[in-house]
Order: sequence, then C-alpha cells, then structure tokens
Amino acid sequence: MTKLSVNINKIATLRNARGGNNPNVVQVALDCERFGAQGITVHPRPDARHIRFQDVVDLAQVLRTEFNIEGYPDARFMQLIREVRPVQATLVPDPPDAITSNTGWDTLTHQGMLRDIVAELKEMGTRVSIFINPDSKFFEPAKLTGTDRVELYTEPYASGYPLDRERAVQPYVEVAKLATELGLGLNAGHDLDMHNLAYFKQCIPELLEVSIGHALVCDALYFGLENTIQQYRRQLEL
Repeated sequence: MTKLSVNINKIATLRNARGGNNPNVVQVALDCERFGAQGITVHPRPDARHIRFQDVVDLAQVLRTEFNIEGYPDARFMQLIREVRPVQATLVPDPPDAITSNTGWDTLTHQGMLRDIVAELKEMGTRVSIFINPDSKFFEPAKLTGTDRVELYTEPYASGYPLDRERAVQPYVEVAKLATELGLGLNAGHDLDMHNLAYFKQCIPELLEVSIGHALVCDALYFGLENTIQQYRRQLEL
C-alpha cells in the first residue's frame, strides 16, 4: 500500500496571512490524521513564511502517524531533527529563498556531504529520504550515501501528463526499477494531484509514499478536507 502523507505548509500560509492561530495548524494536522492521512509532512524554511520551527515541535508532541520533515540540511534543520526525532527526514537542495522545491539533489557532486548528513540522521534513529530527479545517473551515488529512500521529484511528470501520460511517466518507471534493484525505498512528491496520481501509482507499484500538499488543499476548498483526503486515498488504491 502506498501511504498518503499530507503536507500542511499551505495551512500555515493561510494562518500567517492574518496572524493569530486561525486555522490552527496542529488541529488541522490531527484532523487530517482522523480523516485518513497516513502521515503529515512539513517543510520549515528559514524565513518561516509558512511552517514555523515551533509548529514542528508542537506537532511532534501530538501526531500519531508518520511525521516527515523536509528541508535543506543546514545546522538549524539538523538541530530540529535532533530535538524532534521524526520518523523520516527528507533532504531537499533548496536555497533559503526558494518558493518551492524545484529540483533534486546532484548526488554525484554532493555525495560526500550527503553521506555525512545521512549518517548523522540515522544515528538519531530517523529514516532518511533524498529528493531526487528521475535521472538514472543520480541513483547509485544516492545509494552510496546510505539513504534509506529517495523521493522522486514529480513536477516534470505532472507537466507532461496532460500531453502524453505514457511518455511523461516513462523516466519514472525506469528509475523506479533501478531504485528497487539498488534496495532504495521509493517516495514521490511535487504537483501530484487528483488527476495524475492514480496513473503514476499504477505505473510504479513499488511506490511507498506520496507527499501532497498544494493540490490537496486547493481541492479541499471545493470538496472539504475529509472528503478530499478520502478521494486521494482512493486514487492510491485504484
């Protein structure tokens, strides 16, 4: 079964737009779990424009499902992981001013740095996933870092899906097979939505987890949060 982890960054963006605590990020996360989410994902950034570091601490005290913290592994991120000890840390190569994640790691260039970070995280008891492009040259170097999983960057798939879904998914099918051969677990995320998720899962049955935030929150404006989470769960079960 492929797990659905709900990224709640956009909930925090809405809260921060007015100040105060409405919507309550912690309560929404608990509701997501109650509505069927099998994990909660956050991506705290240095400018705290959505999820704040205190949110992460507060969430860690109450979540019952898998907690996945994404981010660039700078000193503050590593200290946060050390304090919170989430089930999973997902390493992304975002610069501090990035609006959203827009590429995966060059694991050839950064293999040494990533190996040290992965080792430190695993000593904390945290499973590690590395955000990665669907390019086969990055997968063996990723394996050599010691990471448990890789998260496939799926924006190119989502962009190509309306034009030719078979062509769009083919690079992912190829690297999924390679990842499995190397013993790497497979996650995926970025621009997956109600329209393209089921086909992606059907083509990549090895998929362990998807992290979805922006599209899911947008759909929830129309369908309601509980109904939307259930619809996404059904897409993963088709």
